[in-house]
Amino acid sequence: MSFQPSSVVPPLTRPQLAEARRVRAAELFEQGRSGAEIARMLDVSEESVRRWKRVWEEGGADALRRRPATGRPPKLDDAQVERVRTALEQGASAHGFEADLWTLERVGLVVERVTGAVLSKASVWRLLTGRLGWSLQRPERRAVERDESEIARWIAHEWPRIRKGR
Repeated sequence: MSFQPSSVVPPLTRPQLAEARRVRAAELFEQGRSGAEIARMLDVSEESVRRWKRVWEEGGADALRRRPATGRPPKLDDAQVERVRTALEQGASAHGFEADLWTLERVGLVVERVTGAVLSKASVWRLLTGRLGWSLQRPERRAVERDESEIARWIAHEWPRIRKGR
């Protein structure tokens, strides 16, 4: 198992899409559109539009935005996450590991060395995929005895002969 930075911009999450829908509804309220019209435009129920309008009338468009998650703050702040990113981008072998391959255990050890924070495997996974934007990469398994030239010869000569014999 290996992790690499992902160059693909992730799609919006469901909470982000829901917030965007509510903010769009606020814009439509300001334009004076009817609840039924807004519900059709945003593909939501009229009851949702009525609820959003009550919230909007009491607190404005900001009241329709997502609130930050409550609960325990993350163990790593943004500066620590960037130090971890820099350390991971150096490669696993730069940190004394035999193979240049990242695993959750190895990343956890590097996080502990760099920041002093001990993370569970689940927290390391969330750090890699969520905060760092990395994705899971699995190495291709190949036999040590594999002979590429013999494979190419077989595909060029044997495979056509076998296919003709159908």
